Amino acid sequence: MKILISGASIAGPSLALWLARYGATVTVVEKAPAPRPGGQAVDFKGATHRTVLERMGILDEVYRRQTGGRDQTIVDGQGRTLTVMPGEFTGGDVEIRRGDLAALLYERTKSSCEYVFGDSITSLTETAGGVHVTFAASAPRTFDLVVGADGIHSNVRRLAFGPERDYVRFLGHYYALAKLDIDGDGLMYNEPGRMAAIGGSKAQSFFVFASHELSYDHYDTEQQRKLLMDAYRGGGWRIPELMAKVPAAQEFYLDSISRTDMSDYAKGRVVLLGDAAYGNTLAGFGTGLAVVGAYVLAGELHRSGGDHAIAFRRYTDLLRPYAKVAKSGNAGRFLAPETQRGIRMRNWMFKRTTLFTAMMKLTDRFATKIDLPVY
Repeated sequence: MKILISGASIAGPSLALWLARYGATVTVVEKAPAPRPGGQAVDFKGATHRTVLERMGILDEVYRRQTGGRDQTIVDGQGRTLTVMPGEFTGGDVEIRRGDLAALLYERTKSSCEYVFGDSITSLTETAGGVHVTFAASAPRTFDLVVGADGIHSNVRRLAFGPERDYVRFLGHYYALAKLDIDGDGLMYNEPGRMAAIGGSKAQSFFVFASHELSYDHYDTEQQRKLLMDAYRGGGWRIPELMAKVPAAQEFYLDSISRTDMSDYAKGRVVLLGDAAYGNTLAGFGTGLAVVGAYVLAGELHRSGGDHAIAFRRYTDLLRPYAKVAKSGNAGRFLAPETQRGIRMRNWMFKRTTLFTAMMKLTDRFATKIDLPVY
C-alpha cells in the first residue's frame, strides 16, 4: 500500500516505522523545513508504553537520551520554598526531549520512508481506489490511505472532517516554552492565573496563564511573544527579568491548552492519529497515546490484509477507551490556579505523601488500561 502521513514529530514517524516494517510504501510530509529540534520534554509511563517502545526497538535508546525528571521547587515572591513537585510526577518512568525523540524516530525511518519537508497538503479528494492529494509545493499524487498525525491543529482533520472549532475545545489557558538563557535550577512560581518556571526538565523556561480565547497567527512568533509579555505584565518574583529576555529568545513556542474530542478517528480512507484524534495539551499522556496508537493502527492494517475499513474500526474501538484519559484533565487549572486558595490547595497536595502516592498509582493505571494486541 502507498500511505501518506502528514506530520513528522512523534506520531507520524512512529507509524512510519511500523508501516515500513509491514511492507508499505510510506511518504511523510511535514510543513517545517527540517526535523524540528527542541520543544518540551515528553514522558512515558507504565508497562504498556515500555512494551511498545521495546517492540519498536528504541527503548534502550530512549533511556540513553533521557533527561531525567527533575524536582521542581515551588517558591513564593521572595524566592522562599513553599513545597516541591517531585520529578516522578511530571517525568513519568522515562523523560526525553521532544526534539530528541523526533530525531531518533527520523533516524530509524529516513532510509525506509520518503520524507518531504517544507510542504503541506492543500486538498484531499477520495476516489474509488485512493485519495488524490494536492500539495502547496509538490505535484499532486494519489495514495491508498492518508493519515493525519499533524497535531491538535491538524490540517488533515480540517480538510477531511471539518473546521477545528467542531472538534477542539479550548480549556481556558495558554502555555509557552522559551529558551531564555537564565540562571535557575528547577524553580516554579505562581500568581493567580499565572505560572512561571525556569530550569526544569520539561523546558528551560515554561509559562502557563489563564486567558479568554485569543485570536493570533500560529506562525507569527513575534505576535506570540507579545501575547506572552502582555499576559505577564506587572508580575512579581523574577517575571520582569524573564519577560525582558523573551524578545531575543533563541527558541519560542506558544499555544493554547485544548482538548480534541472525536467519536470516530476515521472517515473513508483518511484516519487521524495522536493529538489530531485524541490530544489534550500538557495532560501527560499525549506522547504515550501517540506511540501506542501508531502501533495499533499499523498492526490492524497488517492484520486486516490492507482492508482499511476493518482496520480503522478496530483501531478506533481499541483506542477510544484508552484515550479517555486525555479527556479528563486540565493541566492549566493545575499548573496555574486562578485563585490564591487554589494555589495553596495544589501545593498542599505535594506535602501529603499518601495522597501523592495514590495519585501516582492512578496515573499508572490509566497508562496501562489497554489490552495490547500482539500483531
